[in-house]
Amino acid sequence: MALSFKRLDVYKLSVEFLELSFRLQAPLPRGYSKLADQFKRASMSVPLNIAEAAGKVSPAEAAHHFAIARGSAMECGAILDVFRVSKLAVESDLQHGDILLVRVVSMLSKMYR
Repeated sequence: MALSFKRLDVYKLSVEFLELSFRLQAPLPRGYSKLADQFKRASMSVPLNIAEAAGKVSPAEAAHHFAIARGSAMECGAILDVFRVSKLAVESDLQHGDILLVRVVSMLSKMYR
């Protein structure tokens, strides 16, 4: 028996992005620990808040957590741009991350309204 949030496509995509974010963080050179920490916290926040939203009884409380997840996903998009500008990752990984985030943000935008 699976927890209900694990069946959500948005949750599955957010976990796929989380895996990508960990791969992108691993090879960061010295001096980027604050960026890695920010990326880790933002990317982890997305699936965690989706799961918390799914467990709420009140639609308003669920919407609040979906909105937080959406904000964290947007933050991850900005962090990918930092990676891009700083040439910290290969473009194909960054593009894949962008695609995942567009889908996640699109779904969450509908869920928190």
